[in-house]
Amino acid sequence: MTTKERSVVQAAVADGRASPALKTSALMVLGSVFAVALVGYGLAAVQLSLGRDALVAATVLLLLIFALVVNGLHHHGFERFGLANAVTAVRAALVSMACAIVVFPDALQQAQPTLWALVALVLVALALDGVDGHLARRFSQESELGARFDMEVDALLILCLSAAAFLLDKAGAWVLLIGLMRYGFVLAQYPLPRLAGSLPPSLRRKVVCVVQVAVLCLILLPGIAPPVSSWLAALALLLLSYSFAIDCLYLLGKAEADE
Repeated sequence: MTTKERSVVQAAVADGRASPALKTSALMVLGSVFAVALVGYGLAAVQLSLGRDALVAATVLLLLIFALVVNGLHHHGFERFGLANAVTAVRAALVSMACAIVVFPDALQQAQPTLWALVALVLVALALDGVDGHLARRFSQESELGARFDMEVDALLILCLSAAAFLLDKAGAWVLLIGLMRYGFVLAQYPLPRLAGSLPPSLRRKVVCVVQVAVLCLILLPGIAPPVSSWLAALALLLLSYSFAIDCLYLLGKAEADE
């Protein structure tokens, strides 16, 4: 990026808007991913007998996610959408399909191929997790938008998997706390604004996220049943609670120190 181009981008960010070039780049990338995802969703719906409702749900969810990304482009700060965000967009497409399978669980509960398809989607999404961050660092395109995009896709995936664990009777309703904890943390920022502070990068946080997805994916497998699945989910919940507790204490302590 030239000095002139950087100045244009910085001016756009300062005005709370994205540059025309960034909008064009983002729409091209997101539009391409969306088009390919529609074809994949159609094939999945036919092969797994998911029905039209699941196809529509996946499409609407992905469209909503991409609309939110476009709305937040002014937090990107670069002229191009970037390869890292493109990878996250692919992950969002996979997670949207996984969510649709869980929301309409008839095929999931009655046919093992659908369950294996869900596990496969999750494993691919998990394999791509970290690739986007690596690419952002590799090409010096780390941004607030990219970090938030990646984090929210992870949060949605964990919520999806915790819901699947509950619907498949792998654990009690308490397993939903694993998926809801991130959203509870966001809601807690309204009565406790101190929790809205910024957190430093943390390997612990990344490892815990991977562990949540891996454990939830494991307990969905045929043959993994209570009480084993319940104990695994409970351990995952305890680990996640511990991680969130550390972050909350850090933010509260940091706010007091700044006063």
